Amino acid sequence: MRFETKAVHAGRKVDPVTGAVTTPIHLSTTYERAEDGSYTDGFMYSRGDNPNRRSLEACLTELENGYDCVTYASGMAAIASVIESLPAEKSQRIVMADDMYFGVRTLIGETDIGRRYDIVTVDMTDLNAVRETVEEADTGLVWMETPSNPQIKITDIEAVVEIATEAGAYTVIDNTAATPMLQNPLALGVDFSLHSVTKYIGGHSDLLLGAVVAKEDTQMLTNLRNWQHAKGAVPSSFDCWLALRGVQSLSARMRVHCANAKEIADFLKQHDRVEVVHYPGLENHPSHEVAKKQMSDFGGLLSFQVKGGEKEALTVANTVALITQATSLGGTHSYIEHRYSVEKELTRAPENLLRLSVGIENIDDLKEDLDQALSNI
Repeated sequence: MRFETKAVHAGRKVDPVTGAVTTPIHLSTTYERAEDGSYTDGFMYSRGDNPNRRSLEACLTELENGYDCVTYASGMAAIASVIESLPAEKSQRIVMADDMYFGVRTLIGETDIGRRYDIVTVDMTDLNAVRETVEEADTGLVWMETPSNPQIKITDIEAVVEIATEAGAYTVIDNTAATPMLQNPLALGVDFSLHSVTKYIGGHSDLLLGAVVAKEDTQMLTNLRNWQHAKGAVPSSFDCWLALRGVQSLSARMRVHCANAKEIADFLKQHDRVEVVHYPGLENHPSHEVAKKQMSDFGGLLSFQVKGGEKEALTVANTVALITQATSLGGTHSYIEHRYSVEKELTRAPENLLRLSVGIENIDDLKEDLDQALSNI
């Protein structure tokens, strides 16, 4: 099956009891034993497994062309589990991108993970710096995020995988912004592809869920599955059902997200009150050729820097009328956010940068809204 068909059919089947085409929601937390003490289809207790979770994991595995998928209660639960699943016999040193989702920076800075693991960051667009950082000490895991959030940096996935493989390190990529429709990291050699399903896969800003898809069977995958069950950070049946519903329209939504984002990027690039636009679909993006090589399209996420500083950026964020000033990305609505003021002292974002998750609204309405907001600075 091709991607669009997988998104609709993978992991589902017509309900054999009722004939329902839409997968039923299974809310039961416990299941009846057979006379011999066994369980029908292996379901015993919903923390261990659930029909809706099993369907979603099967679907995401097929979309990423992977070996297996493990889902979690949130993207952050998935991120923390990947870090903690690094096998004990491997080096506990982790090399990460310097521009990363702020939740990861918070996880490192405000929990014991930052104390238990030797985490170093590097500009992953600089392959020489990546090689030096990975090779300067025994490294167990190399963590990529491309396109990155919020500065929209692009990592050359195959090149970094080659460096990590030579060093004997696992590789993981946060594939949230690209989605498995636009980028297939497992085919490029990455060991694990991670998603905040909350974003584009769910697509409607109404669920909380994370997922990790593995390229092959490894000790780290075994640990991920054990962590899911033993630590209990499992997604609800309803959120799994919502994600299965949302993913069916992923391909249709992403086409509009990408088209709208490209037109917005072109519009902002020419605006006299915009300093620079960060979007890999623009030919002047420093990693445009890398993005073109490894992505089928350039996504719905961009950022731009207004002329001025924090005050001017906040003025734009506060005066958009149609676009919502809100955290998160990947929904049908367009969201704008001033990451500098949100992230405060931990930020790497410039003070005049605004992150824009471009939704699926009419493109002329979005451009008019941005234009009137920019006219206020």
